[in-house]
Amino acid sequence: MTDSGGPGPALREFVRAQGLAAADDDVRWEALTGGVSSDIWKVESPRGVFCVKAALPRLKVASDWRAPIERNAHEWDWLCFAHACRPGSVPRPVAHDPRVGAFAMEYLDPRQHPVWKRLLLDGRIDAAFAADVARGLAFLHQASAGRADLRERFATLETFHAIRLEPYLVATARAHPSVQPQIERLVDELSASSIALVHGDVSPKNILVGPRGPVFLDAECAWFGDPAFDAAFCLNHFLLKCLARRGDARRYLGLVAAFSSTYFGLAGWEDAHALEARVARLLPALFLARVDGKSPVEYIGRDPDRDLVRATALRWLEWPPATVGEIARDWLERLG
Repeated sequence: MTDSGGPGPALREFVRAQGLAAADDDVRWEALTGGVSSDIWKVESPRGVFCVKAALPRLKVASDWRAPIERNAHEWDWLCFAHACRPGSVPRPVAHDPRVGAFAMEYLDPRQHPVWKRLLLDGRIDAAFAADVARGLAFLHQASAGRADLRERFATLETFHAIRLEPYLVATARAHPSVQPQIERLVDELSASSIALVHGDVSPKNILVGPRGPVFLDAECAWFGDPAFDAAFCLNHFLLKCLARRGDARRYLGLVAAFSSTYFGLAGWEDAHALEARVARLLPALFLARVDGKSPVEYIGRDPDRDLVRATALRWLEWPPATVGEIARDWLERLG
């Protein structure tokens, strides 16, 4: 097999062994950007165009952030689950080899599937699409809730702790001793939860705006736990985007309203009010984590903006809001 630049021999052999290219095929590898936890390649061979993803033991961030590479197999399992119960909500799974720590999936052209984060930061804010995201997420949570087979297959708390709880919540708690007990209580509650299959990284950077609706990517953190984490993680990004484009703050908060009303309205697996209360408790900690955890958002660069996030989050942690709507209203007021 020849190629025009690419990864090491293990991934090239993976492509050949899975029948995605012949030994003498001319194969082109193109590194795709955007992720910090895996190497992702667009691969073109005479047999088709697809993506290959391989997990990294150390994430590409400034902090020393490591995670088990077995998460690649968990992501593959989540991808297969989502594809089976809601085709089109994820790229089509193609091939997987756990020994290599890599899988191949359908390649989606960014011209027809732009990244939602880019559109949001450009001011293209569509509340109907946020509702579609909530609808797709609620469907996957409903389809997995209470399933013993998925609870066993995704007993992945160690990975979830390494990629989500430690860098986001535990690290933030260490940085803010005044609210450390509140955040540690959230970590304990999440660690003990076992309700439904959680994606773990429902962020606009991991959602494509497809012609038939949202397409979810990057489920490396997949874990059978509390679906409130997915909802809070996504809602948090709408709140933070208000600082990137203050003039559009009301429109970003419109996404909060559209997502919340749709998601909680479809939460048939449990009491919607109890679910929203957990989301409202999680949001302040995740909000604070995006300035003082191991993965700060890149578009909040001004000290006054970071200070506003800190002051707001610390107040919410001390006096927890009861609903997501209360959080949105208070945040709009603080933005002035």
